[in-house]
Amino acid sequence: MSALVPPFTQGTATQKVRMAEDGWNSRNPERVSLVYTPDSNWRNRAEFINGRVQIVAFLTRKWAKELDYRLIKELWSFGGNRIAVRFAYEWHDDSGNWFRSYGNENWEFDAAGLMQRRFACINDLPIKETDRKFHWPLGRRPDDHPGLCDLGL
Repeated sequence: MSALVPPFTQGTATQKVRMAEDGWNSRNPERVSLVYTPDSNWRNRAEFINGRVQIVAFLTRKWAKELDYRLIKELWSFGGNRIAVRFAYEWHDDSGNWFRSYGNENWEFDAAGLMQRRFACINDLPIKETDRKFHWPLGRRPDDHPGLCDLGL
C-alpha cells in the first residue's frame, strides 16, 4: 500500500510524480506494475491495457523496443484523487535512431493510493544523438539533473 494517498496536496502529488518517474526509469515491469490496482485500466497511445498482467506484458515489449530509455515527469495539475502529468523521454531503436517522446498523462487513484486509471497521449520526435538532453546513467534521474522546464521542454 502506498503512503501517498488521496486527496493529494502539492507536496504529495509532486512526490507521487517523482516516484512514478523513478519506477519507470528502473525499467522493471514487475516493480512498476505494483503501483497500479490489479484491475487498472490504461490507454497508452491507441492501446488499451487492463490489469497488472497486461501492464507487465506491455512494459516488457516497450522497453525491449525503446532502448536506453530515460524519462522525466513533471506535475501539471492535481485535485482530489487525480493527478495530471507532462513528460518527455529519450530512447533509441535497435537501428540506433534516437527519439524524444513527449506526452501527457491523466492519473486516477484509489483510496489506498494505487493508480486505477492511466490515460497517456504521446508523440515521438526523431532527434539526432547529439541533440539528446538526458545523459544520466540508466536508472533513477539524479536529483541535481535539470527537469523539463529547466531544459526548455
